[in-house]
Amino acid sequence: MNATQPRYGPDEILLGFAAAVRAAGVPVTADRTHSFLQATSLVGLGDPTATWLAGRATLCGGPDDLVRYDQVFDAWFLAAEGLPRTGQTRPEATRTIDLPSDDDGEGELDEEVLRVAASDTEVLRSRDVAELSAAERARLARMFEALRPKAPRRRALRRTPWRRGEVDASRTLRRMLHHLGEPDRVAWRRRGSRPRRVVLLIDVSGSMSSYADALLRLAHRYLMTAGQVEVFTIGTRLTHLTRAMRVHDAERAIVAAGRAVPDWSGGTRLGEGLRAFLDRWGQRGLARGAVVVVFSDGWERGDTALLAEQAARLQRIAHRVVWVNPHRGKAGYQPVQQGVLAVLPYVDDFVAGHSMATYDELVGVVARA
Repeated sequence: MNATQPRYGPDEILLGFAAAVRAAGVPVTADRTHSFLQATSLVGLGDPTATWLAGRATLCGGPDDLVRYDQVFDAWFLAAEGLPRTGQTRPEATRTIDLPSDDDGEGELDEEVLRVAASDTEVLRSRDVAELSAAERARLARMFEALRPKAPRRRALRRTPWRRGEVDASRTLRRMLHHLGEPDRVAWRRRGSRPRRVVLLIDVSGSMSSYADALLRLAHRYLMTAGQVEVFTIGTRLTHLTRAMRVHDAERAIVAAGRAVPDWSGGTRLGEGLRAFLDRWGQRGLARGAVVVVFSDGWERGDTALLAEQAARLQRIAHRVVWVNPHRGKAGYQPVQQGVLAVLPYVDDFVAGHSMATYDELVGVVARA
């Protein structure tokens, strides 16, 4: 190790880890951090299992914090060394985390090791989902648990009290009457906001099968965190998945979706699927004023004129139409598929959707819609 590189003591590394867990959304307080330092000093710093358990016992406040804690632990300590991940049995781990010793200060983690650990996660975030191994897909599934999509907002008709805005004459007058006609503070009000509905239409045809698992996990995160969300799949037929997937556990939701979808990895009839959605659900209210997100590569076996007609119909009633194509972000991509060319004039946002990084970007696009 280069002697000019900065060295970090054990407390600095552990405090940095606690701060990273807090940044991931776990409510780590100063008391919990102090307890974590005390626990690790008792169990020793050379045992990865003991360090992992000490952090779980002191930094996490409930079951919902465990997934995010495990993700940060993997990225902070294990990713660069290839040690067992949180999905494996940690008591069987025999290798040690390269933390500094309290006795002689040797074996300190330098900046380069920490940078490699963080970059490993960043590389996975940018990888094409279709090219991941089974182990990498398992890590990606845990990364989805930290995703917190937000629903877009719309202005409500009802006005609510606020610190500024327009004068609320009724409340101001009531205050004056309460004080026997004496002038009182002016009351203000503003137009409130309400969450806007989000509708997800996921293409599960053969050409999209390698992305289907990731897209369903993204849909599950929307169902768990974003309020009014409806999920459908499109292939050779339309399937409504909202009720089947509205369970807290992501794995159970994916299994339920697999059982409910009869045309998994089949053909693609986007035009007929959109027409079925609009006729049965969209025209009656689900798509009206909603943000509709279509996940598809645009390969259409049916009539592209019908697809264009239904896309135009969808645009007229939806607040915004977002089309997510897994090939959009790849080098050299050109929208040459007939299905894509048919819908592009009626799409408000045409975005990529092949990696975790692009899913994060999509979450931002939908939230701002």
